[in-house]
Amino acid sequence: MMWSYFQNNKIINLATRLVGDQGRKHIMGYVTAFFCMALVAGSTSISAWIMKDVIDKVFIEKNIAYLWMIAFVLVAVSLTKGFATYWQQVLMSRIANAIIADVQRRVFDKMLVLNVSYYLSRHSSEFMARQSFIGNSCSAVLNLLITSLSRDALTLVGLIIVMIIQDPLMSLLAVFFMPIAIFGTRKIAKRARKIMNTEFTGYAQIMESMQELSHGIRVVKSYTLESFMKRKQYDAIDLLQRASNRLSEVSARSSPLMETLGGLAVASVVIYGGWRVIYGGQSPGSFFSFITAVLMAYEPAKRVSKLQVDLSAAMRGVDMFYEFLDEPHVEFDKDDAIQLNVKTGEVNFDHVEFCYRDNEKVLKGLSFSAHKGMTTALVGPSGGGKSTIMSLILRYWDPQDGSIRIDGQDISTVSLHSLRSNIAYVSQDVFLFNGTIKENIAMGRPSASDEDIINAAKLSYADDFINEFENGYNTLCGENGVHLSGGQRQRISIARAILKNAPILLLDEATSALDNESERKIQAALEALAHGRTTIVIAHRLSTIFRADKICFVKNGIVTEQGTHAELISRDQDYNKLISHIQMEDQTNILSNTQ
Repeated sequence: MMWSYFQNNKIINLATRLVGDQGRKHIMGYVTAFFCMALVAGSTSISAWIMKDVIDKVFIEKNIAYLWMIAFVLVAVSLTKGFATYWQQVLMSRIANAIIADVQRRVFDKMLVLNVSYYLSRHSSEFMARQSFIGNSCSAVLNLLITSLSRDALTLVGLIIVMIIQDPLMSLLAVFFMPIAIFGTRKIAKRARKIMNTEFTGYAQIMESMQELSHGIRVVKSYTLESFMKRKQYDAIDLLQRASNRLSEVSARSSPLMETLGGLAVASVVIYGGWRVIYGGQSPGSFFSFITAVLMAYEPAKRVSKLQVDLSAAMRGVDMFYEFLDEPHVEFDKDDAIQLNVKTGEVNFDHVEFCYRDNEKVLKGLSFSAHKGMTTALVGPSGGGKSTIMSLILRYWDPQDGSIRIDGQDISTVSLHSLRSNIAYVSQDVFLFNGTIKENIAMGRPSASDEDIINAAKLSYADDFINEFENGYNTLCGENGVHLSGGQRQRISIARAILKNAPILLLDEATSALDNESERKIQAALEALAHGRTTIVIAHRLSTIFRADKICFVKNGIVTEQGTHAELISRDQDYNKLISHIQMEDQTNILSNTQ
């Protein structure tokens, strides 16, 4: 029966890998649990075996000494079976919990090393669904294998031995229907595995809708999308419900099959055994011992036959687990990677070419330099490649051609940790963790003292509004800073960058969410922070552009113009047109605000 399931090479490989991976870690626990299960199996077999003496010695010969002895043996067997069952369940539960915890850690560890492109191609709900689904599947597969191969299989072996000793021919009759059960449950197992794919899809879609509702509740309310979200969630729930119902239906098909075959086996044994007792002179005790063994073997036989169905369902999670661990889209350091040694912090792009997709180049031989103590502003139309430049400096991606150097060191040859440790990045899309304001600022330098954190907040002009909160720096930000305004979130993000105190600053229009007064304060803080550092800023506001020491106009993946504001204005090219356009927009906004 077991062999019929494992004839699928993929299933064999998955089971072998899982046993070698997780089973080896808990070998002593499994050995102890196996010993307990052996005691359970032995106790069950003894209970069937002793029925011969109960009938022959007690009820037929009326031997009172045997009565007391058998009673004592039955109590001892029951106690042994009870304690063995208890410890087997406790041990298997502890091992299962340890496997779930280990799998969840490994999934999260894998998530930390995956590159940015992997996340951009998937919905975040998929990761949450996988965490829960995979851990439970891995523990379920191992527990099913161990339980079936030890407790149920050993119980069956022990009871079959009792049956063979009592009557070899009748034993063959009892197991005559087993091949039919094997064939039937094998087909059910294949169906169950397919249904599990649909069930996981429905589960992931439910989480996706819930997450979108949680994050986008303002959009849902303002655009009256309640009906749309309800339909989307209900469809996902219906999909999961239908899949779960189908899985229950398919799994339950083994029960009528086993009940029918079991009834036929018992009826055949009763007819044949009764005939042997009535006409063949066989001992009634042997017959009752045999029948007891047959009836006791029914439940473990049913569980072993259903193992194919249960494993097929659980193996989908194991398959997902190893597919995820083997995912090749990971960040890694080269074997000969060196530590980045920043002296001046000069950044050089030398004929860099990059594309996210084949034949769709974003950067087309782009070159420019950002020098120490200077602020280099990247300006130009949307889609020109400005944000991509930032991503390449942080090595979210690597260019297909050309090189990016910091102080003459090609960043592709240095370790990722040493590179990113020397860069402070403030994005236009601020992300805050679900913790306190203090904890979020401290992410810039986890070892920072409270005094350092407060100083960073003061430099970013965040200290004043923080102290207005009842809990001050211990105020909870909420999920992604939902309890704070856009300007407050951005100032906390800037405080985090100030605290990091890195020699290179990357600012993706860090003042975009601030009002004019706050912007002036932040600009002063950023100017002080940028002193002696290399600063590269994506600029859309005139105030940011005018303060830059150097301006690079990025268009269609190349730097078409570079120089100071005065130099670029005098050329009367694309930069001049951009500035005129921004000035007109600013004047329009001022007029709109005064009306």
